[in-house]
Amino acid sequence: MKKILLVTDAWAPQVNGVVRVQDAYIASLKARGYEVVVIEPSQFRTIPTPMYPEVPLALFSRRRIAKMIKTIQPDAIHLMTEGPLGWAARSVCMKHDIPFTTWYHTHLQLYVDIRLHGLLRPILALLRRFHSTAVRTIVSTESLKRELESIGYTHMAVVPLGVDTELFVRNPAPPFPALPKPVFVYFGRLAPEKSPEEFLKLELPGTKLVIGDGPDRVKLEKKYRNKNMFVGYKRGQELVDWLSLCDVFVFPSRTETFGLVVLEALACGISVAAHDVMGPRDSITHGKDGYLSDDLRSAALQCLELSSEDCRAKALQYSWEHSTDAFLKNLFFVH
Repeated sequence: MKKILLVTDAWAPQVNGVVRVQDAYIASLKARGYEVVVIEPSQFRTIPTPMYPEVPLALFSRRRIAKMIKTIQPDAIHLMTEGPLGWAARSVCMKHDIPFTTWYHTHLQLYVDIRLHGLLRPILALLRRFHSTAVRTIVSTESLKRELESIGYTHMAVVPLGVDTELFVRNPAPPFPALPKPVFVYFGRLAPEKSPEEFLKLELPGTKLVIGDGPDRVKLEKKYRNKNMFVGYKRGQELVDWLSLCDVFVFPSRTETFGLVVLEALACGISVAAHDVMGPRDSITHGKDGYLSDDLRSAALQCLELSSEDCRAKALQYSWEHSTDAFLKNLFFVH
């Protein structure tokens, strides 16, 4: 049985795309007979991340990670994130000449620059350095691969992501009172880099539903609660049940590298209104399962005319089985 070591700074109870990707891969890899070992923040002393207190940062991890790698003797090492654990594991691997792969999930530099202006170039350089020593750096789309290659990244590989189309299926009778139609929904983290306020400001008919939480929820709910219905984080079938009330997903983020929530909405037969940017541009067919426009109100209203069957058909093109195949192909196995 081959042993795969995943090192990640993103782990439950965090709710984000990286955690969902990891959960899907771990389940799929184990089903194929691989042993998966995870190094994650709860195994170390941590402090809250500034501005994101729900995200713990591991401290003083390098020595312990070195011991763990020596004990585990993995056949492949993959660094999922560029946080403290990712950097510590990278340092250990480089010191002992152990090959490893990385994943570029998030435009971290854009997230930081939105909150702390002036750090864009230093963060870009730091991320490029992190990935430069990997055997391969994995990304989720061809457009992201081209963008990173244009600024000096090498040894790139594309691994398309997937969606659980057995879980994300519209429930014809969700266990909630009906909402005034049409229902426009935002679901995801309530944080500046996701631009939820753009959705909250839109004048739309029917109901505007907000599923999610995050550092800006209290401020945003206080400001916009009269015209938006906030229900907090939802997971699993409960999330699907809430989505089953909805007609259009409005996705205002301009910082995505992929956007798993787009596939989750499409799988529930919900069309998507989004900006014409990386992420939505890679998964939405304009005019068929969504609309891409700077005018999100107009795009959202146009989405009401689209076929839920076409939306579901698009999601069915993305499977975690295919994604796992590509992931395994691009890992570096030392044995």
